[in-house]
Amino acid sequence: MQNSASNAASHPSWLDYWELCRPFTLLAPFIGFVAFALAGWSGLEAAGAAQALPPILMGALAAACLNAASNIINQVYDLEIDRVNKPARPIPSGRVNPEAALKASVILYAASIALAWAVGVQFFVILLFTVFLTYAYSGPPFRTKRSWLWANLTIALPRGCLLVVAGWTALRDAWNPEPWILGAVFGLYIFGAATTKDFADIRGDEQGGCITLPVRFGVRRAAWMISPFFVLPWIVLFAAAGMGWLSGSRTALMALAAILSVWGAYVAYLILRRPDELATESNHVSWKHMYLIMLVGQLGSAAAYLIR
Repeated sequence: MQNSASNAASHPSWLDYWELCRPFTLLAPFIGFVAFALAGWSGLEAAGAAQALPPILMGALAAACLNAASNIINQVYDLEIDRVNKPARPIPSGRVNPEAALKASVILYAASIALAWAVGVQFFVILLFTVFLTYAYSGPPFRTKRSWLWANLTIALPRGCLLVVAGWTALRDAWNPEPWILGAVFGLYIFGAATTKDFADIRGDEQGGCITLPVRFGVRRAAWMISPFFVLPWIVLFAAAGMGWLSGSRTALMALAAILSVWGAYVAYLILRRPDELATESNHVSWKHMYLIMLVGQLGSAAAYLIR
């Protein structure tokens, strides 16, 4: 058995590397970048599709490559934790050795940086800072995931706030409050909702010294702490649209915010109804809803700008 695992690690297949990237999680950065690039494009009367398409697609690919790189680097430094929580993953199962995974991560980081440079200086700067944040989340000496507060901040800032602003910079200048208002909405959502992935990992996180929100406060208290974040950000979006701070269709943005608020309240109900299930199910339904809400929020925002 040991020889078999060693041979698999020395000759991993492309499917093993694809699994390392966690492909389902690449949808949000790719779609999010496209969505907020389109939101920015909607305000440029002179920019045609032929001019807008290349930077949008290159930027979206850069965002997806960056997310894949960060997923892999996280698995490299979480090897001992994953041996407890997710032993079937490519590295703890022996299908890919950590050195090969680290090389794959570096290649993907490099690809994302090169693509960002081709898009523009502002996106390039944002992406470089995001590279640092994604490494700091998992890697030494920072390893912010050891603290529930810093962990959630270093997830929410790049995957929520900066993704919105990065998409905007594909065609427009970031020195504008509008993308930052939208980014604050999505950053606030991710800051709370990202914890849904931590409940099922309590045992390994405790052993690995990662004091996540459920480890620090317990399952029930943590469930109550994150539930408002499924509703509050969309109330902020509703208010920002209603006050005219956003240039997208006011009616469409307020309708989107209302829908997401109701949906978020339903997810909060699922979480609080039986919070102990969060720690016993590897993929609790709330995590799936969390991800879908984010995707719908991204696409809905783009639509609200395009139809104004």
